[in-house]
Amino acid sequence: MTVSLKLDHCVIAVSDPERSDAFYRDVLGAEVIKLGAEYRVYRIGDRQLSVHTPGLANDPASAKFLIRALDPVRPGNSDLCFEWPGPITEAAAHLGKWNVPIEVGPRESFGAKGKGDSVYFRDPDGSLLEFIVYAAPAP
Repeated sequence: MTVSLKLDHCVIAVSDPERSDAFYRDVLGAEVIKLGAEYRVYRIGDRQLSVHTPGLANDPASAKFLIRALDPVRPGNSDLCFEWPGPITEAAAHLGKWNVPIEVGPRESFGAKGKGDSVYFRDPDGSLLEFIVYAAPAP
């Protein structure tokens, strides 16, 4: 039997929750959902980033959600890629609109759907983020 899995969510850690809320909401279009004083998630499409903040471990309202990895992710240690819905030039222009510097790109890359073009940038904590645009299939 073949199992067909889909990624549901992953975890990022942030050092300044309000700053990160604004970045992920404004630049990535995330819906910010607060589930306690310190626990929040960012919904992007049908995927979720669970957000660990500095005070999360001490927040009783968030305790029911918190199960940490053996070596929890630290702010700036994530590397995430998001599929951009249009041309890579529009992704670059979008980042420019929000004054987010492009670190690398546009350049050819390879993601879950194969070859594409990407731009790489960082969130406020230094995590590496990527927008990828996949090549149109041949007619």
